[in-house]
Amino acid sequence: MSHSLGGQRGPAEHERRDQIISAARDHFRHYGYSKTTVADLAKAIGLSTAYIYKFFDSKKAIGEAVCGHCLGDIAQAVRSVAEEPKPASERLRRVFIELARQGAALCSANPKMHDIVAAALMEKWQSCKSHEVTLMSIVRRIVQDGREAGEFERKTPLDETCRAILLALEPINNPILLAQRLEAIEEDAATVAGLVLRSLAP
Repeated sequence: MSHSLGGQRGPAEHERRDQIISAARDHFRHYGYSKTTVADLAKAIGLSTAYIYKFFDSKKAIGEAVCGHCLGDIAQAVRSVAEEPKPASERLRRVFIELARQGAALCSANPKMHDIVAAALMEKWQSCKSHEVTLMSIVRRIVQDGREAGEFERKTPLDETCRAILLALEPINNPILLAQRLEAIEEDAATVAGLVLRSLAP
């Protein structure tokens, strides 16, 4: 997790920081973000509240770090799919489906994490903004590859194309929207991906 996230203090690499983030992640999964206080986390870890404040200036800062870890795991899974030695059209289709799978897994395995994700989205946390930048870079690389290989049209400005794809990913990328269609999310992702790919055809 990048030390550049707001609200973090002290050395960028420190065992205690990682311990606090790990304990917070477990605590949020069990009790939910809104019902957890910094004092609760301190008690769970066996540290004083004052000591935790040496590394984070608020509960939000801890939540930001936890959220960043979750989104980082999702981004890594999507990036792995995007970098496979396959045609750009197939990689883009798989990005839609993999993002849906990862989001569904998070909602199903960690329903309490919905609480922290909702806060992150509503308050526009930096972790969410960084995740969007990462997804944009993944999409841009695939589109560029597809254009160079003659798979995708080249008339539409690259930025406009990539932004449109990111907007098409929103119902899949946004955990709040995704949770409303959890049972059919992979099928929905494949359907949207198909429409996007047809629009990209030369």
